[in-house]
Amino acid sequence: MWREDTPPALDAVRETLERHERDSGELLQILIEVQHAYHYVPDGAVELIADHLRVSRAHVRGVVGFYSFLSNQYLGEYVLYISDNITDRMQGSTGLATYVCNRLNVKLGETRKDGRVSVHFTSCTGMCDQGPAGLINGLAVTRLTRQRMDVIAELINARAPLDDWPRDLFVVEDNFRRSDVMFRRTFEPGAALTAAIRRGGDETLKDIQNEEAADPSSGHAWRRGADETLKELYRSDLRGRGGAGFKAAIKWETCRDISAPERFVVCNADEGEPGTFKDRVLLSSYADMVFEGMTICGYVVGSSRGILYIRQEYWYLKPHLEAVLARRREADLLGRNVLGTGFAFDIDIHWGAGAYIAGMETALIESVEGRRAKPRKRWPLPVVSGVNRRPTVVNNVETFAAAATIALKGGAWFAGHGTSHSAGTKLFCVSGDCERPGIYEYPFGVSVREVLRDCGGLDAQALQISGPSGTTITRLEFDRILAFEDLSTVGTCMIFGPQRD
Repeated sequence: MWREDTPPALDAVRETLERHERDSGELLQILIEVQHAYHYVPDGAVELIADHLRVSRAHVRGVVGFYSFLSNQYLGEYVLYISDNITDRMQGSTGLATYVCNRLNVKLGETRKDGRVSVHFTSCTGMCDQGPAGLINGLAVTRLTRQRMDVIAELINARAPLDDWPRDLFVVEDNFRRSDVMFRRTFEPGAALTAAIRRGGDETLKDIQNEEAADPSSGHAWRRGADETLKELYRSDLRGRGGAGFKAAIKWETCRDISAPERFVVCNADEGEPGTFKDRVLLSSYADMVFEGMTICGYVVGSSRGILYIRQEYWYLKPHLEAVLARRREADLLGRNVLGTGFAFDIDIHWGAGAYIAGMETALIESVEGRRAKPRKRWPLPVVSGVNRRPTVVNNVETFAAAATIALKGGAWFAGHGTSHSAGTKLFCVSGDCERPGIYEYPFGVSVREVLRDCGGLDAQALQISGPSGTTITRLEFDRILAFEDLSTVGTCMIFGPQRD
């Protein structure tokens, strides 16, 4: 029986600290591990962590208080979050929250008196195509119904370990409904990276492997391949897929040309905009493609350190992502000697802890460095002064996947799809009132009407593009196109049927 007046043993905290360096940048990752172990951050843990990292207790408490998935109050043996996103509400999440609270005899937002369980609302969990959705002890649960809530309540009341719960509760589907030229074929790990290095000529890879220079980036063959790959990125006219649409090649070249002892490549997988879930699908089924794009970026800009910053809602992907990275290291696609060239590049995973603002570049960098995700002043830009004040490329998941494809197939091939102002294809996250919610890949320039026809939502009265902060259009505008020159979008399409007020 849990007792509020009994401090927990802190052995797990000490074990966590032993795995992390005495670097204040590790603070958030340490706190996340402690939260998962104890379902809160005990006062005693705050003291141990502060002493280990040589920071103040107030600083540690400030970080705990900033992130929604960290707490200084015990949340219970089972912590159930229910997504409060627009589409989840449309599918009945509000009523389900009330229902399960009654079944568990607990008030929403509070921990039951016996310490068994707490139930909370949370923002979009990135499962809009299979809602109502939620999280139980950090793991995603989907397609929630009263019947499923009955099962969950019974398991919680019986104190059943999560490993003994029915696996169908935790099934997360990709729902990749339509693929086009980027995602139609299986991605072969290493092919794009090899193609990038060989851009300087058929013998470039062999030349690099034969060069004696201690620093491979000083070799002519090395620079030749990287320069040619950057040219292909320029030819592709790839613009960032995170919303702002900044040209990727300019960002990469700027980072490369700044004199610095080290550079960083950061993949922003903190897709917090309601209705967005493409990062989840790409990291579930195309992680190699994303990691390869990051590695190619490291090759071009001269970076040895990559960071995948991913939202806490996707914690269930942790074993999968770690396994993919391990396979890539085993295949010499990551590590100290990538493809035998002497090029060193590796990728670490940094987890978010529930902060919508962390999707912004500078706020994300603050979070990577272990602090509260508060945006920095706009200048200097991250490409000049980012992680640890070093030049940093920050692109999102889809952008790095596109970069890998461009390295493999060439910039002209990529630019041959889409429109004159919006090159390539785009992933659209379709959810709401339609028959087939999920991920759809189209060339830029597709009409809203075509998307609605394919997903079974032609009777829609309105469509919200790029989430609540984006644009809402009515039936009179369904012939408009999805492209930077018309309806610019991060890829979110939430459909509202005729039954909605």
